[in-house]
Amino acid sequence: MTETRPPRVYAFIDSQNLNISVQKFGWKIDWRKFRQFLADQYGVTKAFMFIGYMPENENLYEQMHEAGYMVVLKPTFDISRPRQEVDPDIAPEDKKPVKGNIDADLVLWAMKEMSNYDKAIIVSGDGDFYSLVEYLEAKGRLLHILAPSGHYSQLYNRYESYIVKLDSFRRDLAYRSFRKKVKN
Repeated sequence: MTETRPPRVYAFIDSQNLNISVQKFGWKIDWRKFRQFLADQYGVTKAFMFIGYMPENENLYEQMHEAGYMVVLKPTFDISRPRQEVDPDIAPEDKKPVKGNIDADLVLWAMKEMSNYDKAIIVSGDGDFYSLVEYLEAKGRLLHILAPSGHYSQLYNRYESYIVKLDSFRRDLAYRSFRKKVKN
């Protein structure tokens, strides 16, 4: 008698897209709950978190790792001015937005890891991953696209059956502060 093993499922997470998208709709994701959700709902054994590296966020990266993510860091750059004008002595509150451009890394890792998983989940609503989604679907390797909300790239319209809108799980995935409310 042959035993069939459960499929090996990996998740590839565009953390910036997920984080900014849910915040745009008024909530914050609890990363521990989300990792557990991936394991419980989809059997995810490895969850690759792609995130831009900023030295001041070392604790966050460590927390992500402790929560069960494989953290893949990408150097960031200031998107507001040319490179030669960057001044390291500027106070953090005066710093301009930075960008990590993790898209190529996410695609590369999904391809590098392909021999290690049976199914992949792409966590992003960003159409930049269209070619990866198309390839994974053609190879029978796409399990789901977890879009932060119903506002995802129109490029994914033909993959509607793979789309899971995370905002429908807001109650389960939202970060909640446990500060006591003061009664007047």
